[in-house]
Amino acid sequence: MGLTITEKILARAAGLESVRAGDEIMAKPDFVLAYDFPGYTDVYFQQMKEEFGIDKVAEPERYGIFIDHMVPVATPKEEELHKGTRQWCADNGVALYERKGIGHQVAAEVGYATPGAFVVHFDGHISQLGTFGTLAIGMRRNVLEAFVREKVSIKVPETVRVNLHGTLRPGVMARDVFHHIVRVLGPSSCRFQVLELGGDGLDGLTTEGIQSITCLAMFTGALTAIVNPEGERLDYALERAKKQLEPVRSDPDANYSAVHEIELGDLEPIIVVPPTPANTRNLSEFVGLDVQSGYLGSCASGRLEDIEVAAKILKGRQVRQGFMLHVIPTSHEIMAEAGRRGYISTLAEAGAYVSTSSCDFCYGRIATMTEGQRAVSTGTLNVKGRMGSPDSEIYLCNAATVAASAIEGRIADPRKYM
Repeated sequence: MGLTITEKILARAAGLESVRAGDEIMAKPDFVLAYDFPGYTDVYFQQMKEEFGIDKVAEPERYGIFIDHMVPVATPKEEELHKGTRQWCADNGVALYERKGIGHQVAAEVGYATPGAFVVHFDGHISQLGTFGTLAIGMRRNVLEAFVREKVSIKVPETVRVNLHGTLRPGVMARDVFHHIVRVLGPSSCRFQVLELGGDGLDGLTTEGIQSITCLAMFTGALTAIVNPEGERLDYALERAKKQLEPVRSDPDANYSAVHEIELGDLEPIIVVPPTPANTRNLSEFVGLDVQSGYLGSCASGRLEDIEVAAKILKGRQVRQGFMLHVIPTSHEIMAEAGRRGYISTLAEAGAYVSTSSCDFCYGRIATMTEGQRAVSTGTLNVKGRMGSPDSEIYLCNAATVAASAIEGRIADPRKYM
């Protein structure tokens, strides 16, 4: 019986010839990543020193810290947190990425998305590095183990395989593919497992689109998501990789806990209705519902193709009076390219508010809603209070739907604008 890509990566990280799902191992992460946030990194830094007597990490090249929340700062307390993070990184010789964009995206841009690497973070959206054949797992508070010792304890997870076939129709995007996966498999279908994507349909999706799908894996219950590295994804990652590793792939006879087949051509635009990310419905059921706000951004969907489709829909049109459209590119690299292509000026001329990359719009620190308001959003969550008042509502959808809805001031099907 062959091995999955996950089993191969963890075997190397554990220094073992092979491992199988269910094995309890100690594995050395190639990279340990985090973003500074109250109650997480500041606590880790303090615990390292006071509880474990560690003044400096042993291998600083394995660590990377991102400042992407509370950017820009609004209070002295927030700046104090960033100041402490800068000092810790300087004292430890650890790479710090500040105001470069949302860390999960920037991690790929600066080379942590190394094919074959094992990466840990406390935030589960790091799973998007799996687009490049990297096993990237969000360990929540257990990631402290990676700051104080060389290896982390982990149980080798089983893998659920989802094969995508065919091509998407106009107006349907990678966000819809993920939400359809949740609808078909269920929100707990991959619990404590790895979601592995495959099939001929991958060739028709962009690297950015696949990142959107792998980023959201946690909403199937998965530990992470991963794709066998091929083509432009492999080229992108190898050119930037921080470490030279041999890319690995799942064997044809690898063992999966389940295998699912999805026909992309059958999909239509999807909307996820509050208050849970599992409440997946066809967009057509909610067309015409009044909305007051739109958010195009986040670690899941603020990439070049998202900005491009919004710019094409809004070109020569205007955001409806009273509607607040916020476009937040996922990274500065993406924003710069969108500017060079003219997308930023198109969006600004249409009446969109375009801001530099930050996590703050996604979790409601900026552009919050009041009671009774609704938003269409490419953010990661639609739970109560995520973007302001607990009595406001968030409808998750693709970037094209956000743009179309901004024109009409109500949920709109983007296909008539495409």
